[in-house]
Amino acid sequence: MDTQALRKRAHDLDVTVWVGKGGVDPVVDECDDQLINEELVKVKFLRSAQGGTDVETLAATLADRTDAAVVETRGNTAVLHR
Repeated sequence: MDTQALRKRAHDLDVTVWVGKGGVDPVVDECDDQLINEELVKVKFLRSAQGGTDVETLAATLADRTDAAVVETRGNTAVLHR
């Protein structure tokens, strides 16, 4: 499926994973479990999670650790696909 179609499907998704001040480490397993059950997962990066790092870097790190791909990042939200 192409990126445009995935972005359309992700538009109406609710955020199901929140990354807070603990960073991506505490949510890797939860995100991985959700990617097993769902093709797309929307992740919200709270400001406390960023700590000088941008959302694109955090999303890429989470995607790498869950063997997923980043479909898009917009603001503090990212969409992952597997």
